[in-house]
Order: sequence, then structure tokens, then C-alpha cells
Amino acid sequence: MKHRTFSVVICVYTEERWTDILKAVESVRRQSLPALETLVVVDHNPRLLDRLTEELSAGRGTASPAEEVRVLANAGPRGLSAGRNTGIALSRGEFVAFLDDDAMAERDWLRHLAEGYDDPRVMAVGGRTLPLWASGRRPAWFPEEFDWVVGCTYRGLPPGRVPVRNVLGGNASFRRTAFDAAGGFATGIGRDGDRRPLGCEETELCIRLGRALPDAVLLIDDRAVIHHRVPAQRERFRYFRTRAYAEGLSKALVSHSVGIGKGLETERRYTTRVLPAGVVRGLRDALLGRPGGAGRVGAIVAGVAAAAAGYAVARARARSGVAFSHGPITAYAPRLEGGTP
Repeated sequence: MKHRTFSVVICVYTEERWTDILKAVESVRRQSLPALETLVVVDHNPRLLDRLTEELSAGRGTASPAEEVRVLANAGPRGLSAGRNTGIALSRGEFVAFLDDDAMAERDWLRHLAEGYDDPRVMAVGGRTLPLWASGRRPAWFPEEFDWVVGCTYRGLPPGRVPVRNVLGGNASFRRTAFDAAGGFATGIGRDGDRRPLGCEETELCIRLGRALPDAVLLIDDRAVIHHRVPAQRERFRYFRTRAYAEGLSKALVSHSVGIGKGLETERRYTTRVLPAGVVRGLRDALLGRPGGAGRVGAIVAGVAAAAAGYAVARARARSGVAFSHGPITAYAPRLEGGTP
């Protein structure tokens, strides 16, 4: 395998995840394919910025040596998209990988991502994200088909290394030239600090990338594994329902930006094939007296209803001219200052 240079971007925003952030950085430091650099981008939190600068730039604790880690302030508006764009603009690697701030990458994560780029048509490679439940195990009622609610790979994605419409943002990488062609992550979509848990900024980018480069290939390789922490509050049904509703809002944003055809292409298969199969499994388990079967059926129905309601509300507001995102949808083109070494 040709040597690949990766810049890893970890976007952070709260001191409540201090220990998680250090573990995420440490997991990058231990990669079998060493990263060129780790960029920790702080989202408008001066105290966290100062604290991480002192901890990581000095190479203290579990952090990497100073030459491997840079702590940066988000140079754009508040939110995950602008934070990622800041990391892209200041990165130096041939490839840019993204890792959630409350996740840990397995040792061969970057190596497996890199292997996908042996084909020059490949513009993005994502991996598999497994949940680390705060309670120690999956809630019996929580369907695997909805693991995207907690930022993890959901049941229904094909196994192995396969082409996809879009990678999942918390465990993803892009060829640097992808951003030259399509620009960066759109602001106005996705997480914005403590606001409603929107998402889909990576979906919108990947669709835009496919339009800019029609021959581009995007892959998911399920050997590129990270483990994502799920806090106790996200194991509750209330968060499940809220996140599903927010996903409906996000899908409407994406459809408004790139068109309904591409915006809902993957979701049609998910709702017509994956979810009905999940309902059948849940009903079967309920009939056999297995724990959680009926709960999973109810959660699937409730999740679909919440997402559909969010989508309908957002589309109605869009038609009436009422804003439903946390800002205008802007496909920000990061200024690539680093350059490929």
C-alpha cells in the first residue's frame, strides 16, 4: 500500500467531554498508520481552547507530542460544519479524516481507510461506528436500525467495503482534492452547540461531491472501526424521539439544497426494506417471549412518525418562507492553506 498522509480533525465544544477528547486524541496517536497531524478544533469556547492548548501542545498526559497536535479555534460561525471547515483549511495531509470528540478509533482505523484510496476514483472512505452504552449494554427497546440516532452505524448498511451515497461524518475521510471540487461542509445544516440535534451535513456534502465529480466513488469499509460513547441521556426514549424529529428537519434541509431525488434516495430503501424487516424481527421476538421485541416495534413506528413529522414541518415552513435551520445554508469553500506535503 502506498504511504498515505492523513490529517485527523476532531471538533470539540464542551469541557464536559474533557476525558473523552483526550481519549480520542490518544487513539489517533496509537494508529498503526501514523497520522501526519491531529487538529483539535474548538467551537467558540475560549476556556476549553486555552485548557486544550496547554494540555495538548505541551504533550502532557495522554496527549501526543507538540509536533503532532494542533489546537485551533473555529474560524467560522458556531457549529460542527464550520469547525470541520476550519480543520480542512489548516490541514496539510493528502487526506482529511474526521473523528468524533467522544469516540475512540481502533488501532488500524487509518490503515483501513487508506486502503480504499488505492483506486484514484475514490474520493471518500468511511468506517463502522459501534456504540459504547453508558449503561453497559443496549437498551432492550432500542432497535439497531436506529443506531444512527446515537451517531453509530445502523443495521441495514451492507457489510464489507461497499460504495455508498454518503459516508457518516463522525467516522469519515476525504481525499483533499474532494474539497477543491465541491467545497466544504455547508453551514446552516448540522449540529450547532446545544441547539436541536440536527445532522446530515455530510450527506449534503457527499451529494454535492457526486455532482461536481460524476465519476467519484464513495466507500464504507466496515473494518475501519471506532467506538462511540453513548451517554445515559441518549439511551432514553425522549432523546430517541427528539433526534428522529430533528433528522426529519435535516432531511428537508438537504432536499431543499440538493433536490428530493438525491436527498432521499437512500432513505427510500431504508423505509421500504430495512425498517419493515426490523418490525418483523421485533414481532417475532415478541411472539417468542424475548425481551424488547414489542418495544423495538414501537420505537421503529415512533421513530418513523417523528422523522416524517419533522420533514413535513420543515417543508411546510420552507414553502411559507419561514426559516427552519439555524442559519442560511452556505456551501463554504475552505481556503486550503496547508497544501499537500
